[in-house]
Amino acid sequence: MNGKAKYFLPSIGQWLFLAVFLTLSFHSGSTLLIDGDTGYHIRAGEYILNTFTVPDHDIFSFLSPPPKWTAHEWLSEVIMGLLHRAFGLTGVVLFFILLISLTYPLLFRMMRSCRGNILADFVILFLVIFSSTLHWLARPHIFSLILTVVWYRLLEDFRKEGKNRLYLLPPLMLLWVNLHGGFMAGFLFLAIFFLGGLITCRYSAREGREQARRNTLFLGITFIACLLVSLINPYGYQILFFPFRLVSQKFLMDNVNEFLSPNFHQVMPFKYLLLLTIAILAVSVKKLDFVEISLLLIFLDMSLYSARYIPLFCIVAAPVLARQAGAVLARREGSRFLAFRTRSDHIAAVDTSVKGHAWVILGLLLVAGAAATGKMEFRFDRTKMPVDAVEFLKKERIAGNMFNNDEFGDYVIYAAYPQYRVFFDGRSDMYGAERLKDYMRVIGLETGWEKVIEKYDIGWIFFGADSLLSRSLYDRGGWHLIYADKVANIFVKDLPEYEGLIAKHGNVKPVMKEDRAEGV
Repeated sequence: MNGKAKYFLPSIGQWLFLAVFLTLSFHSGSTLLIDGDTGYHIRAGEYILNTFTVPDHDIFSFLSPPPKWTAHEWLSEVIMGLLHRAFGLTGVVLFFILLISLTYPLLFRMMRSCRGNILADFVILFLVIFSSTLHWLARPHIFSLILTVVWYRLLEDFRKEGKNRLYLLPPLMLLWVNLHGGFMAGFLFLAIFFLGGLITCRYSAREGREQARRNTLFLGITFIACLLVSLINPYGYQILFFPFRLVSQKFLMDNVNEFLSPNFHQVMPFKYLLLLTIAILAVSVKKLDFVEISLLLIFLDMSLYSARYIPLFCIVAAPVLARQAGAVLARREGSRFLAFRTRSDHIAAVDTSVKGHAWVILGLLLVAGAAATGKMEFRFDRTKMPVDAVEFLKKERIAGNMFNNDEFGDYVIYAAYPQYRVFFDGRSDMYGAERLKDYMRVIGLETGWEKVIEKYDIGWIFFGADSLLSRSLYDRGGWHLIYADKVANIFVKDLPEYEGLIAKHGNVKPVMKEDRAEGV
């Protein structure tokens, strides 16, 4: 494409950025706040900014003594705290929308470096994007998504193209280890590429063996350098063991929704991406090498173990599928396949030549203008989060220890800390299996649940309106409902210190839906 026209047409990567960025900003960005963890991350960041201290123990619950807390996402939380101070919750959400929107064009560029078929690449990326949306949240793990793409690209460029930019990996690791626990994926990549290099050294022809040895040595040195810089964090070498301690807590892994395996009975694009992967690999005559096989199998195993790892598998699989799909289409004969390849080559040539950066700038300015003028605002959804109930709590200043829904705990930390301290929240790794068992015993009204209430000296309960616990407490003596809406109920124990609240609000009627137990 010649002349001025190329400056008015966005590339496919730019179009992808705009499609994701504008869709999330103007239509579905509120879904990034369906998880309340965003709230406690913001407050943790503000605590660090206020005290210049990264906490090593819990600061949000009423437990005494407070349990140890590895705030391994402290740098992400500082960034979120700064954004919240400057731009409110809208600024935090838009920042993560921007990171998500950058991740997939970067991945598409990596796929195009495989020199496959651009239309096949687009179809694959389309499935990758929709498969990944299940874990698009305004939380620190989004840093790991974009860093994984960059990390993967640097290693692949070194392995496939001989471009040695491995010196960038140690500073990236220094950031990653302080941003999110997903930094272990970086070490996993390095280990796989290093082992792949050793295999290449063993089986490569004599003329290429020396270069393979040098490349493997570079990878080994890079691994050691990344390991050393990863120790530069508030917890030292202990941070390296944190991910392993987390996944070793089997009760947490089996009972916290976020860690559960994907449910294929639900609508899940990941299922179709998985089927496409099987189909492409089944018909391709291009063999996978050790690195590709290892990455696919390890990250597939992770994604089947826990749905939260599906976006990582998508990133790993996309370039492999691009190479394999390109090889399959290149070998197909017939006029239709020839026409398809010709059209794809033409689109690829145009895509390479266009420079429609103005569209990206215009999209950024449009969203920034809407946010600055108040026409765009992100808040926690009051039909799903206990926004009104927490306003009631802040007004009434209820004394005593609270038993709360875990998601409600995240929102209480955001909206009412330090006035209120929680029983449980999204930091299940900190609370541990025993606290989670106590929590589940109460919400399931299991034998001994009342002893848990006594054990923690619970004076009032803040739980979902649509829950087995709320229904039971309303019909049970010894508890009084003092607040109810479609989201939350607040019950106080029949104790002298709550007589005033009971007299003032004791005639509240519940707003109940279908009988359904509520989990973590």
